[in-house]
Amino acid sequence: MKVSIKKELTAIVTADRSTDRPEDLVAYSVDPHIVEHRPDIVLFPETTDEVSAILKLAFREDIPVTPRGSGTNLAGETVPMKGGIVLALSRMDKILKIDRGNRIARVQPGALNYDFQQEVEKYGLMYPPDPSSWKVATMGGTVGTNAGGPKTLKYGVTRDYLLGLTVVLANGDILKTGGLAIKNVTGYDLTSLFCGSEGTLGVVTEIIVRLIPKPLATRTIMAVFPQLEDSSDAVAAIIGAGIIPAGLELMDKVVISAVEADAKLGLPTDVDAILLIEVDGDPEAIDSQARKIEQILKEKNSSQVIAAANQAEADRLWTGRRAAFSVMARLRPNSIIEDATVPVTNLTAMIRKVLDISRKHDLQIGVLAHAGDGNLHPLILFDQRNKDELHRVEKASEEIFKEAIALGGTLSGEHGIGMSKAAFLPLALDEVALSVTRSIKQSLDPKGILNPGKFV
Repeated sequence: MKVSIKKELTAIVTADRSTDRPEDLVAYSVDPHIVEHRPDIVLFPETTDEVSAILKLAFREDIPVTPRGSGTNLAGETVPMKGGIVLALSRMDKILKIDRGNRIARVQPGALNYDFQQEVEKYGLMYPPDPSSWKVATMGGTVGTNAGGPKTLKYGVTRDYLLGLTVVLANGDILKTGGLAIKNVTGYDLTSLFCGSEGTLGVVTEIIVRLIPKPLATRTIMAVFPQLEDSSDAVAAIIGAGIIPAGLELMDKVVISAVEADAKLGLPTDVDAILLIEVDGDPEAIDSQARKIEQILKEKNSSQVIAAANQAEADRLWTGRRAAFSVMARLRPNSIIEDATVPVTNLTAMIRKVLDISRKHDLQIGVLAHAGDGNLHPLILFDQRNKDELHRVEKASEEIFKEAIALGGTLSGEHGIGMSKAAFLPLALDEVALSVTRSIKQSLDPKGILNPGKFV
């Protein structure tokens, strides 16, 4: 990048919000995926107008732009594959308004998911999407990947709560989608179009979300299963009984052992699976649901059913589950956290396929799952310096996705496609769908400057 262009960009955001120091560029060249590439400059805008000015210049000069939040995404979405500008939105972190009466809120993309949830709860409200990285994940990042989390089963993903967005397009134009009304079917659903687009269609600078009343009470139950099939049968039986838990999570024996070694929660490590279940709502209703769930768990051969005695104990169990990714990642130099979804009735079959693939390729793979909606997260541990092992990881990932598709599933439930799954997109989308996807990209980003090198 020319020095003169860097000076123009720096003038937009001021010198203290621009850097091209090598040590900073290295920091913004990576995310949890194993690929890395350095940008030419990192900019920290604070307003929509600044983002617009940056993109107008980038469009004029054909400079790649990669939007970035906290960089906790797991499919390589924020690696600046063609260099250029990393647009770090971490300083656009304000919660602009919480409207209790209308149950809506306006936030900037750099606001942290956890901080936003804590603030909303002061008003007796709740914002359900809660990725495992919620304490560091930004609201803009969750929009970019259409993130979910443990509460997805009952409450849905980010897209289900979006009412409107402010988006800066590739040429610098400022687009406003949706609005403050809960019901809005005016024109195309442009808000949903940008949700999950991973920064390839525009840069989100403001977000309007709907909120819901905070449940009056919650109950957390842990169930231990010596046999994996029984845990999956229990999941199907709970859903079949008409109970929709707020969370229904599965950890296999590899993950259980890693979490227990780190967190010392007293988890048994000689079993196939643990289910962690949360119900919420009216106290009387959830007492009834909890009793039914405990009965089902015992009927499905759970060897131990434990109801958290209080919120502190429940929080301890959920902290262990949320920490599973980081705990597993510390076991080897590198890790890839895959993301595939299958129909719930095929959950056990898919987990068994993953374990077969693990043995076939001599790899250590643990399995986490949002079991209630069939969303699996195989955690593959390896050392990328070992080229043979890296090749086996690549083959294992490909086989995992092919098996998921064969079982009626898809490539991603919440992590997105990014660069890590781009090659597999034709497995899930036919040529017509791929053509429409490319046409949308061409229409909104004709020069291809927005997050290039990703899935489209």
